[in-house]
Formats: sequence, structure tokens, C-alpha cells
Amino acid sequence: MRIAINTRLLLKGKMDGIGWFTAETLQRIVQSHPEHEFFFFFDRKPDPCFCYSSSVTPVVLHPQARHPVLWYLFFQGSVKRALKRYKIDLFLSPDGYAVLGTKVPTLTVIHDINFEHGKANLKPSHQKYMTYFSPQFARYSTRLATVSEFSKQDIMNTYHIEGEKIDVVYDGAHIGYRPLDSETQNATRMRYTQGCPYVIFISTILKRKNLATLLTAFDIFKSHDSSSMKLLVVGHRVWWQDELAKAYDEMRHKDDVVFVGRADADELTRMMGSASMLVYPSLFEGFGIPIVEAFRAEVPVITSNCTSMPEVAGDAAVLVEPTDAEAMAEAIGRVASDEKLRADLIEKGRQRRDLFTWDITAEKLWQSMMKTVGKNC
Repeated sequence: MRIAINTRLLLKGKMDGIGWFTAETLQRIVQSHPEHEFFFFFDRKPDPCFCYSSSVTPVVLHPQARHPVLWYLFFQGSVKRALKRYKIDLFLSPDGYAVLGTKVPTLTVIHDINFEHGKANLKPSHQKYMTYFSPQFARYSTRLATVSEFSKQDIMNTYHIEGEKIDVVYDGAHIGYRPLDSETQNATRMRYTQGCPYVIFISTILKRKNLATLLTAFDIFKSHDSSSMKLLVVGHRVWWQDELAKAYDEMRHKDDVVFVGRADADELTRMMGSASMLVYPSLFEGFGIPIVEAFRAEVPVITSNCTSMPEVAGDAAVLVEPTDAEAMAEAIGRVASDEKLRADLIEKGRQRRDLFTWDITAEKLWQSMMKTVGKNC
């Protein structure tokens, strides 16, 4: 079988959650199924590390798809033509963008549809494109996959799609996340926080990631706590305005906040594994990979009580209302000071983390791909 995959988000050193989903699953699928031919559709010259075996043919298509007009030209023009040119039997798009009008069986992975619920999360041009085309992509695709039961129900209810068409394929977490020895932890803390313990926030900084409330909550926590705790903010800054800028400007303890920007996978594992806790206060998630990464690193988790996060966290995290800064501050204080609570969260995280592995994700995604072409797996 000739399988084409949209791999435009495989960008070395610049991948977000969907990029990692694509990389981790494809590496396993390609290596497990050498009997098939794989055509990876990039929108720029790919790094050789993404060509996982001799069965992969990298194909560079134009234009580089980083704007709504260019998204349209890339998918509805270049990709559609390439599906015919390479006589593709199955098209997999892991980032939610489908090709309309093609006769090639298509599996589209829609991680979430947050843009349907939070109108201020995207640029107006991006918002218009996503709300106009995403329902069409969902309905036109042969099958859909998504990363949680919450997201499945949201797609069903919002786009009026039958549940039989949607497969749940949970995310995993990088195997590099693991408990660290004290020497590594101390060295990491010295590098980023002058040796002080820290709360970690890991995410691309978007409005829905809710860093504004965390900054306010951390300021409240510091006002009532004499510890040397810092807040380490890890992620590319896409949005910094309105309430986020205001929350930071009004902090009395802004000197205790450390911004490190984007980090590579190895450094992320060290920063996570050296943290006192992860606070993941997002307003909307289809899954929430950092929660599982913290479980693997044996770091206590505080996360939101909405959308997919309770589904992923189970009883292994402290759940808070993400817009309640006082409650978030109180949770930070409890996890920082209560050793019994910390130990309980870590143990429950150990029990839960094996539900979410990239091996399981890849196998579930492959099963969904086979359903798309009507084959039993």
C-alpha cells in the first residue's frame, strides 16, 4: 500500500505537541510496517532524521504553509495533486487539515477544536479559516482520530458527526522523561534558578494556556510563603498582551519568574525532572501531554478541572478551577508543603503513566488507518 502523510510540522528543534505526536507515531508505524511505501509530504527541505527508514520517500511541496492563504494552496492544490501523482492509497493528516474533493481514503487527526469555543485564541484570519474549513475537513474525511474521549464528544456535538466515525488515540510521552538523580536536579536548578526549587509551566504561550492566572496565583503564593520557590516558564512566546501582560506587570514577585523560551527535548526532560511540581492551568485541551510527562518524571501535578485534563490526570493530580487564582495559589502551597500529598500524587502518577505511551498511540493510530481503507487489523 502507498501511504501519504502530511509531515509539514516535522521541524527539528521547533516542534509543538502535534509535531511530537506526528514524529513519535510515524517512527513506530514506519518501522513496524516495512511492507508499505510511505510518502512524507513536507513544505520545506526536511531534516534527514525524519526519514525513518528506506521505505520513506520525502516529498517537498510548495508553498510553505504558514498562513491561511498558503494553507489553502498547500493542501487543496499541491497535496491534492501529489496524491494523484504518487497514486496514493491512503492519506493521513495528523494536524487536522484535510484535502477536500480527493477520492483517496483520508484519516484526519483532529486534536481539539478549541477555536470553536475561544474566539480570542487565534488571529482573526486564522480563526476565520479554522471555523470555516474544519467542519468541512471533519465531514469530508473518511475517518477521524482524536486524542481523548472529551475531544471526541466535542467533535461529535459541534460538527454533528457520528461517533462510529471517530477513533480515540491517546497521546503518549517521550521516554526521556524519568526520575532524575539529585546531582542532575541540583545542576539544573543552578542553571535556571540559582539553585532554588521551582514550579514549572511548559507550553507554547497562547491565551488559552492561561499563564496569566498562573502568574497571579504564583504572586499570591509568594506573598504568603517565605520559601525561595521560583516559577520557570518554558515555551515559545506567541501571545503576550492584554491580561497576560497586565498580570506580569502587576506582580510583586516578578523577579521570581524565569522565562527560558523554547527548549530541546533533552533539556525539557531535565527541567521537568528537576521541578518541585508542574502547574498546567490550561483553559482548553484535547489531551495535555505535559501531565503525562510529569507522571513519568515523578513530579506532582496541578492541572485544570475542565475539558480533557481530568480524563488524563485521573486521581493523580490536584484539580483546580483554572480561572480561580486564589484556589491555584492554595494548591501550589499545599503541594509545596505537604510531603504526604506529594508522595501520594507521585505514586498515583506512576500507576497512571503506563496508560499513555507512544507505542500504544502508534498501534491505535495504525488500527484507525486500516479502518480508513476498510481493512481488518
